[in-house]
Amino acid sequence: MASSERNKKILLDMVKQPSNDHCADCGAPDPDWASYRLGVFVCVNCSGTHRDLPDISRIKSIHLDFWDDSLVEFMKTKGNAASNAFFEKCVPAYYYRPQQHDCVILKDQWIRAKYERREFTGEKQFLQQVYNLYEGILWKKGKDNKQFLKRRFVLSKTDFTLRYFTKGDPKAVISMKNIDVVFQPEKIDHAHGLQISYLEEERTRNLFVYHDKSLEIVSWFNAIRATRYAYLKKIYPDARNSVLVPLITRSNIKEGYMEKTGPTQWEPFKKRWFILNLSDRKLSYFKTSVDALELGAVFIGTEAHGYSVRECQPKQARGGRWKFGVTLDTPGRQFVFLCDQEEDQREWIEALKEVMAQPMLLHNTSLHHLL
Repeated sequence: MASSERNKKILLDMVKQPSNDHCADCGAPDPDWASYRLGVFVCVNCSGTHRDLPDISRIKSIHLDFWDDSLVEFMKTKGNAASNAFFEKCVPAYYYRPQQHDCVILKDQWIRAKYERREFTGEKQFLQQVYNLYEGILWKKGKDNKQFLKRRFVLSKTDFTLRYFTKGDPKAVISMKNIDVVFQPEKIDHAHGLQISYLEEERTRNLFVYHDKSLEIVSWFNAIRATRYAYLKKIYPDARNSVLVPLITRSNIKEGYMEKTGPTQWEPFKKRWFILNLSDRKLSYFKTSVDALELGAVFIGTEAHGYSVRECQPKQARGGRWKFGVTLDTPGRQFVFLCDQEEDQREWIEALKEVMAQPMLLHNTSLHHLL
């Protein structure tokens, strides 16, 4: 009993150390599970994938399970810092490292890549070569309907493009200049759902795709990131990775439905899906959450440039059930939106203020003239 209590206290002290106080795989705070084969502390969510790898990892609860002396001594020799120094030694700059709130598939494949396939230990130098030319079949949602059809996709580092084909000829040729890719399992209603966005005649165009195999769709995700990263390296050859990596994908800080009225504010309110992007300072809106083509967009400048946002209670809602208003003032026009819940109203106002608080860059000024 004394040994059990002593070992538990040792583990609890270890998990408070700076290198161990976050999950070794997704960074979630206060992990309460540990792999006594790998010597890492992990959160309850990541522990599920570790359980699926019994030949590589064995999991115990720090609080609930019995730990004998030999296992505790092994944990003392390892820990998250030492383990990650080995298993994450050669992670490519473009490769996405999942965070706490990312979807299950990303975290699952990251753990398998680290420990099962050992892709980042330096033993296997194949990722960049594989992603030079990447092609395969994905299920793609139709532009004007909800039906998913098989399409062939080809990603090329040679000319920095992504193409997809309906028959012999490419249906679209997408440049890496303005591509974005993000997992959207809830929006697409598929655990492997991926959203690919790009600009088409200065309007955002969305492709919604998935693959039945989780490894394949995560490989597509990182292949697009790798090609986008290579494009950025060519455009900005002297830029550091700390500058380039955040540019690989755009930062959408808020998505959801609001109702929108027209320029005179007497037009009927219409329900639209909005996406607020911090990188582009752009509030885009679509008819639904899975629409292919953007209906319009509003540029969001700074307060110093005449932009502001506040809550309101529009009198002209004319019987609409959404009552929580948001007024966005720009130098050229006032926009009024309605939210379904007070919490949504508060979150949209806070998100818009976050964009307004960011200083405008030169490319933001150029974008302003296009919207």
